[in-house]
Amino acid sequence: MLAPYGFIAPTLLVLAALALFPILNAAWTSLHYDFGLGTRTFAGLQNFIDLAHDAEARTALWFTLLFVAYSVPAELVIGLAIALVIHRTFRGRGWVRASVLVPWAIPTVVTSWMWLYIFDGDRGLLNFLLFGRETDAYVTFLRYTDWARAAVIVADVWKTAPFAALLILAGLQTIPDELDEAARIDGAGPWRRFFGVTLPLLRPALLIVLLFRTIDAFRVFDLVYVMTRARAGTDVLQYLGYQRLIVESNFGVGCAVAVVTFVLIAAVSVVYVRAVSARLFEAER
Repeated sequence: MLAPYGFIAPTLLVLAALALFPILNAAWTSLHYDFGLGTRTFAGLQNFIDLAHDAEARTALWFTLLFVAYSVPAELVIGLAIALVIHRTFRGRGWVRASVLVPWAIPTVVTSWMWLYIFDGDRGLLNFLLFGRETDAYVTFLRYTDWARAAVIVADVWKTAPFAALLILAGLQTIPDELDEAARIDGAGPWRRFFGVTLPLLRPALLIVLLFRTIDAFRVFDLVYVMTRARAGTDVLQYLGYQRLIVESNFGVGCAVAVVTFVLIAAVSVVYVRAVSARLFEAER
């Protein structure tokens, strides 16, 4: 009876060491005043209360939620469109599939610098396209809240929409061609076949994309760090945690930010996983 547990024991120990212990340690540290000087004082929920009254923390939370709300649906829609195109048979499809994945393959830091150059106020590509060589008319986009937030979101969508397309394409390839052919014979047009056959069977894949991308969007850091340094209303929870934990050595508040982020991700993940499980159960029936 104990043999199966013996086989999985090493995996469980590794998970406990690499995942469970850091989570529990961060949660415990978040309940203390800890400035890394070798002493810590129990604070209860005071660090969380301080965060709730911190205007910078509220801005970071708001833009994080805004970032997730805008970037994830955009990546889902664009990824779906890309997947539908590259799922079709046409000459050079292999090259198109490979080129579509290039943005996702580029390191996020490189992507951040590229989009920083595009939105640069002195010699950026966007200013050049809008105003040509009339440099007096150039706009410092990343100094304005709306433009800065839009720039970060656009950069994230450009990079990660191909990843969504890859997952959706895998879902499309599991749908039997006979179903679409049967609907075509019955007289259904392209839109009716898409909404009546393809989309319902693709929902589990779409929910998985939503789960992965939402988790990743809550953890955005590199784009904000490189492009704006959290200026112009682009502060996010991960950057706030970095500021408190690394820059200010306020380990208690820094870990409190990490705990808040973890709780948000866990709550969204539970909702998505239940939705995916329900859809898979319906598909099996």
